Amino acid sequence: MEVEEMLETYYERIGEIPGSEKFIQCIQCGTCGGSCPYGMGTLFTPRRMILAVRAGMVKEVLDSGAQWLCTSCFTCSLRCPSQIPITDAIIPALRELSLLEGNPPEELAAALMNIARYGNSFRESPRKRDKWTKEVDFEVPVMAKKKSADVLFITECFGAYHRRCKEITKAFAKVMHLLGVDFAILGNEERCIGDLARLSGEFGLFEDLAEKNIRVFEKYEFNKIVTHDAHAYNALIREYPKFGFEKETLHHTQFLYQNLAKLKEMFGKLDYTVTYHDSCYVGRRNGIYEEPREVIRAIPGVKFVEMKRIRENALCCGGGGGGVWLDSFIKEHIKERPAESRVKEAAAVGADVLVTACTLDVPMFEDALKVTGLEGELEVKDIAELVLEALES
Repeated sequence: MEVEEMLETYYERIGEIPGSEKFIQCIQCGTCGGSCPYGMGTLFTPRRMILAVRAGMVKEVLDSGAQWLCTSCFTCSLRCPSQIPITDAIIPALRELSLLEGNPPEELAAALMNIARYGNSFRESPRKRDKWTKEVDFEVPVMAKKKSADVLFITECFGAYHRRCKEITKAFAKVMHLLGVDFAILGNEERCIGDLARLSGEFGLFEDLAEKNIRVFEKYEFNKIVTHDAHAYNALIREYPKFGFEKETLHHTQFLYQNLAKLKEMFGKLDYTVTYHDSCYVGRRNGIYEEPREVIRAIPGVKFVEMKRIRENALCCGGGGGGVWLDSFIKEHIKERPAESRVKEAAAVGADVLVTACTLDVPMFEDALKVTGLEGELEVKDIAELVLEALES
């Protein structure tokens, strides 16, 4: 693809994304680069990407691989004084060009191919998506049989297939069961919601997934969607309405908070010092800060401490925006991954448990514990796992 065609394709894509016209308002202040977790390890920070594209140097950006050194953490977009949609437009559009050129990182390419073929990045059969339900001691209803429910529980791919993340899924399902919630899952009818594909530049795949998922949603009656996957939550409230689907959607931290009065009556005592990680697409992207903290503080015996970087300034886990599939690529460019820095912060404040609120966080942080030598000193739990432990104590 010639440079002129690249630029035409790039501008055509960002022109489809709301707010992208602010691209021309970039004042080159450098706030984005200074905010980026990988800012010191990339040749092209967002500021330099914008400048390079303006100068017609798009091929130089793509050849550097800088477009893949992004966790889509949203810090640059939040802090940008010109409010340029860097996370949702500038970088994904550059990534799309890399995909069209046929040179994405190998792990990412495999994950996207698996999503297209199997509906999940794990290359697993859709028939195995509800296999986790056989590992709990209560019935988890499936919409195909139940037809209607108050809550549709979206497990997403990591929550359904990843060995560690399945434990979070089972914990949250059991919490809903103990609360007497009328809920159901889609089972083998569920596909990847697609937010990571979108942020990786696979706009066509995301559109296909959204349209197919919406057709399945519309087959059944339910009042709200609840998910423990922060990226699924983000896509369902921000992207799916663009395809004509709007339904009340709650992140599981919001759901737990809404049911906190009942949970308080059921809580037992825990003896932990706990700190909380503001997952990017729970906190910074979607403003959910107080709900998880209120739930944690409500558990008897728990001592809650804050890390230095919290709320909108929290450091990400590094798994978002396809980062969970870019580990080998990222290791070539930086010495310490964000997840490693983050678990050190949690240990520094004396926490026994690092509580998270996104299914990507737990495997990212548990791997970081091994690398930093903190395994055995600090434990990582999703908030649903902490709540279930309090209910069963």
